[in-house]
Amino acid sequence: MAENRTESRARSHDGRVAIVTGAAHGIGQAIAIKLAERGARLVLVDIDDTAETAARIGAEALSVRADVSKDADWHRVGDEVDRRFGRADIVVNNAAYYPHGLIDDLDYATWRKTLAVNLDAHFLSAKHFVPRMRSHHWGRFVGISSNSIGTPVQGLSHYMASKMGIIGFMRGLANDVGADGITANAILPALTNTRATRELPDDFKQSIWQQQAIKRFAQPEDIAGPVVFLTSEDAAFVTGQAIVVDGGQYKIS
Repeated sequence: MAENRTESRARSHDGRVAIVTGAAHGIGQAIAIKLAERGARLVLVDIDDTAETAARIGAEALSVRADVSKDADWHRVGDEVDRRFGRADIVVNNAAYYPHGLIDDLDYATWRKTLAVNLDAHFLSAKHFVPRMRSHHWGRFVGISSNSIGTPVQGLSHYMASKMGIIGFMRGLANDVGADGITANAILPALTNTRATRELPDDFKQSIWQQQAIKRFAQPEDIAGPVVFLTSEDAAFVTGQAIVVDGGQYKIS
């Protein structure tokens, strides 16, 4: 019996089609690989080449070059998904834009691009994929937010605004689609060991770790695990939530 339960967990996503944005590397790549390991068929969306991720998953993976801030690109993603798989069950919005800039230096173009990539994409994906999920009365949306919204880091007002907006949108979306068998949740990762963070000064990284209960750098796989749970049948009654995955840095007060 225990062996059967283990096998069931290992193939928890059989038959599901999962769209992961920002899948070329880092957290998005780890999420895509983990979902594929659980049996999902993957749609890898990125403005960069996802060949490395696709090679690690196998022939079933569909790669789509797209700018997630553009409605036309989401329309094209939907068409590609329909042609290859005929259904869509899971959308994980992970793609992000995160230039550093204090408010005195922050210009409107940077503000708008940050909001477009980090937040507009969630709205656009819902507009295109909620109808497809409704046809099967099952769906999962996961938005990758950030625990930075609860930290005193400077120069990220635009980024924090977009990441806080993800939480609000997921909660509102959960209310709109709960009766359709669709859930919507946000994950708030810690600063994670990715290509984007590897060049940060070691003393800055250490200062982050010292605020955590778990004294190490988060790895992309640490974020992928909770996403797998939220997109599984086990999380059917979890929706509208913001789940912090940061080794205990973000303290509730």
